Amino acid sequence: MNITISSQATNSTVCVEIGKSAISDFLMSVYILAFIFGLIFNVLTLGPIWQQVQRQNVLGIFLLNLSISDMLFLFTMPLWINYYRQDHHWQLGVVSCSIAGFFYYSNMYISIYLLCCISVDRCLVVTYPLRSKTHRTSRYAWAQCATVLVVVVVLHIMVLVNDNLKDAHDDNNDRCYETYPMQPPVALFNLLRVGIGFLLPLLVLAVSYWRVLATVGQSPGLSAQAKRKVRLLSFGVIGIFSICFAPYHILLLTRSLVFYNSKDTSDSQGSYCQFEQKMHFFFSCTLALSSLNCVVDPVLYVLVSNGVQEEVKLCWRRHRKIQTDDCALTAYNKGKSNTNLI
Repeated sequence: MNITISSQATNSTVCVEIGKSAISDFLMSVYILAFIFGLIFNVLTLGPIWQQVQRQNVLGIFLLNLSISDMLFLFTMPLWINYYRQDHHWQLGVVSCSIAGFFYYSNMYISIYLLCCISVDRCLVVTYPLRSKTHRTSRYAWAQCATVLVVVVVLHIMVLVNDNLKDAHDDNNDRCYETYPMQPPVALFNLLRVGIGFLLPLLVLAVSYWRVLATVGQSPGLSAQAKRKVRLLSFGVIGIFSICFAPYHILLLTRSLVFYNSKDTSDSQGSYCQFEQKMHFFFSCTLALSSLNCVVDPVLYVLVSNGVQEEVKLCWRRHRKIQTDDCALTAYNKGKSNTNLI
């Protein structure tokens, strides 16, 4: 988490001035859209995904855990919407700020690692279809999901406990996860997050889908439609990383490196604070972009997963049939009542 201790508490000036501006309204709008569409898409796909889980579908198990993680994050999003509506003033206390941040960043890295699990699973299915069939069981999928969940949650809980729930919140300005300047342990933790939480999964993703695309391109038995779906999944997941996660981690890495190379971090008028002031808007935008993954995830996998896609179509047909039957019954009853009147 980008949690920093405000060492400028006793100074009359602060490292980064965050005042009322159109930035807050813009960020609030992004979070509102992410909340509305993320909630709609995840609720609509939850039923079909659950049907796949009941059929012991490995991809369905990954998608269910991804959807649950997204939903937990979505439930905290109104807090962030209110934060930006109040022009970067939290007003809800230190504990709620830390808990909201916990769900925010836990969801980010759970999503990243579950996307990795899905990419590796797709790679095994395509490149080693016979050998992977014996190992791809529901137990195998649940074990991977549990491992990702436990590792990410435990690491973030350790951070919160060690920081005593205070570093995330600036008591002087009532801000949440926007305190400056950084401290050396935080900058080091940020570098670890970029390396282990982003670059390593990106490498796994790139290798997995490179193997998938190479194998699919050389397979004469696959139809053009099947190859198109594989390519859509491959480029779609990489697109999620590029749009939702890459900008945030690039700026996080840049900020941490600038901190390590700056000697005037305690000077509110120094080059480091000036850099943070310039980067504040862009860094806030990258955080908002990262929240859009809860909107894109269900849409992407419904488009490329035959099982989930068929369940969505089936649910839609059932809904339309119920509506048609209700209309026909209403028309019949009206006709019958009119006949009685005559």
